Formats: sequence, C-alpha cells, structure tokens
Amino acid sequence: MRFRRREIACRQAVDLMTDYLENALSARDRSRFEAHLADCPHCVEYLAQMRAAIELAGRVEPDDLEPEALEELVGLYGQWRSD
Repeated sequence: MRFRRREIACRQAVDLMTDYLENALSARDRSRFEAHLADCPHCVEYLAQMRAAIELAGRVEPDDLEPEALEELVGLYGQWRSD
C-alpha cells in the first residue's frame, strides 16, 4: 500500500501493521511507518498488542476455523473497514 503524502496518519499505520509484521512493506513504506512509530506512542502500543496477540494465538489458518467462525471474522473485519 503506497501513500502519496509524506507522513502517514494513525489510521494508515493501523492498516499497515500486518504487512509490517510480515515484513511485506516496501522499503519506502517501512521507513515511513517506522517514522510514524517514532512519534506515536499510541501506535507503538497497538503494535505491541498485536505482537502479543500473535504470540498468544499462534498462527491460525482459514482452514483451521469452523465455517461459522470464519464468516463471523470476515463480517467483523468488513464492518471495521467501513467505519
């Protein structure tokens, strides 16, 4: 995901968290993301929470979930994205 503006906002940083954790950002976006973290304690805390959740939950693949659970998660994600 590329951003045209030089600095990124918290909402954009949240959108980049997963790619950051998976080392999937371009060098440019990673640099901009890390610059945001340097000045934003709230996003630093959110990132720490995400890392803790990943560590506690391990890796869950879509095939590991019951169809109802997967449907609920997809629905919640769609709802969050539309806010």
